[in-house]
Amino acid sequence: MTRIERSLAQALGLARGAAAPPSLLAAMRYAVFPGGARIRPRLCLAVARACAEDSVGLSGAAAAAIELLHCASLVHDDLPCFDDAATRRGRPSVHKAFGERIAVLTGDALIALSFQALAHAASAAPARLVTLVGIIARSIGAPSGIIAGQAWECEAQIVLADYQRAKTGSLFAAATAAGACAAGREAGPWHALGERIGEAYQIADDIRDVVSNEEELGKPAGRDQALGRPNAVHRLGIGPAVARLEDLVQSAIEVIPHCPGAADLRTHILSEASRLLPRELARPAA
Repeated sequence: MTRIERSLAQALGLARGAAAPPSLLAAMRYAVFPGGARIRPRLCLAVARACAEDSVGLSGAAAAAIELLHCASLVHDDLPCFDDAATRRGRPSVHKAFGERIAVLTGDALIALSFQALAHAASAAPARLVTLVGIIARSIGAPSGIIAGQAWECEAQIVLADYQRAKTGSLFAAATAAGACAAGREAGPWHALGERIGEAYQIADDIRDVVSNEEELGKPAGRDQALGRPNAVHRLGIGPAVARLEDLVQSAIEVIPHCPGAADLRTHILSEASRLLPRELARPAA
């Protein structure tokens, strides 16, 4: 976590300057610190370590880029035109703290900063930058990035799998692929791992939205039902949703590509999975 926080601080340092608008800089920092579980950058670094990373600066920047994109998506997700969420991580959301206009610009600025952070660290392994940029870019836009995921919420008919793959799975797939690429490995075989973990995380989020309260979540609860958004619990029920999550975690373990640190990565994934569900629903990791 210290490594992730340091990489994020270095990235935000790239945005500072005497000519920068103070409110924008303050809102960007507010959106990033203090963070949540940092599950996506932790996964990115876990994959890099499993692949015997040889450029800690580049893998750190990749992890920071993934988290900056996640933070940007939360800022935009909370806006009045989408979820109209008043709180995030147990405090006022960015648009409540800084106003709607600054919130829109903050999300945009964090997306741009993710690429800036990658470029800044690329001198350590410049040949890997093109692939890394492609991985990150695909996780953002169309056809199946986080922006596409947000856009699905604007459609009258939603295919649950497509929505989850874009809204949540895309950044998890980017985390595993970027971690491998930053370590000098082929990124393609790592997408399946991230996609499975991402779907599991989304189902867990659906479950928490139904069974938890705002104090536990640090954000409004019951929003999927209130906004008419797809939710695995509403479609399947609690029991089948938990079973599907567990199947996805096991499937993720099974598709870990061959790498020097596969055993440690398996332990990391099982440890993270044990934290996904509310305590009363969770079962010990096998």
